[in-house]
Amino acid sequence: MFETVNTPCYVVDEKKLIENLEILQDIEKQSGCHILLAQKAFSMFSVYPLIGKYLSGTTASGLYEARLGKEEMGKENHVFAPAYKEEHMRELVMICDHIIFNSVAQYEKYKGMCRDVSVGLRVNPRCSTQGDHAIYDPCASGSRLGVTKEQLPETLFWGEGGVEGLHFHTLCEQNCDDLITTFQAVEEQFGEILHKVKWLNMGGGHHITRKDYDREALIRLIQYIRNTYDVEVYLEPGEAIALNAGYLVTEVMDIVKNDMDILVLDASAACHMPDVLEMPYRPPLRDGYEAGEKPYTYRLSSLTCLAGDVIGDYSFEKKVQVGDRLIFEDMAIYSMVKNNTFNGIPLPDICLLKENGKIEVVKEFSYEDFKGRLS
Repeated sequence: MFETVNTPCYVVDEKKLIENLEILQDIEKQSGCHILLAQKAFSMFSVYPLIGKYLSGTTASGLYEARLGKEEMGKENHVFAPAYKEEHMRELVMICDHIIFNSVAQYEKYKGMCRDVSVGLRVNPRCSTQGDHAIYDPCASGSRLGVTKEQLPETLFWGEGGVEGLHFHTLCEQNCDDLITTFQAVEEQFGEILHKVKWLNMGGGHHITRKDYDREALIRLIQYIRNTYDVEVYLEPGEAIALNAGYLVTEVMDIVKNDMDILVLDASAACHMPDVLEMPYRPPLRDGYEAGEKPYTYRLSSLTCLAGDVIGDYSFEKKVQVGDRLIFEDMAIYSMVKNNTFNGIPLPDICLLKENGKIEVVKEFSYEDFKGRLS
């Protein structure tokens, strides 16, 4: 199926994307919540019309994502950023219906500009549930994200005409048990405020479409919140929308030996899947196994000159040859949105695997895309 595409190439699986969207739409219907696409994880706007058939809208991390959500989906459009530039805020109040501030100072600075939008404040419940992903823990000591209970002034006005919503985002690839733990901390610290506001946004990091996710517990939690506090509830997952719905197809360019066999690929961890180095994690590989598990073990590396641009060690049933194609899985999320042209490495094509099995090339990149980022 993937033999005809140019490499490297991202391929998004339309059928699997729809399967995820159907699960999320069912959560909306059963619980009464609103689910938004967090564009920071997946911004393939050619499928926004499809996503918009199932979800309530988009959420952004700044002006450009907010513009993209407005232009390409045109439904609810939320934004949160640690801080806003005034020139950006002038446009955000025109294209967003919900704007969330990270500090009381930012709210006070811009509240006069937000007369026609619903304003929220991000809070920090200081409830860490992270394990191996400390880089993604907004509740860690010294975090800049969210206002703690002690920092909230007593004079702050909650409700219509003031701060109309609360927002927290503390999870990363987690199940509902951690969300319940976090909400209990939020309820204990900010429960009085929840009775005064119109909505609660519980952020992202919810792996709702993962097979082992406890969706019934999520529905019960949302129903409890809505019934107890009479608020609208928002969730803004990114990964859950396109989880396991994408591939990165790459070709073996060379095989070198230095204590072991090393494959040189035309895909790069540093350029095309940065989370491999940032988190770090070992991406799933079709027909690839743990090192030593099968007869032939290789280290998978890339075309860049960065010595540490290594994807990981994998084993195979058969010898790998130059010209073979390897297929990394779960490559729709935090890949296209993070890729770069370090070393002048070309950006991968973006394709869509249609439900009928045909592959449609959505976007091709060239030298001009590399040059256009420079001066």
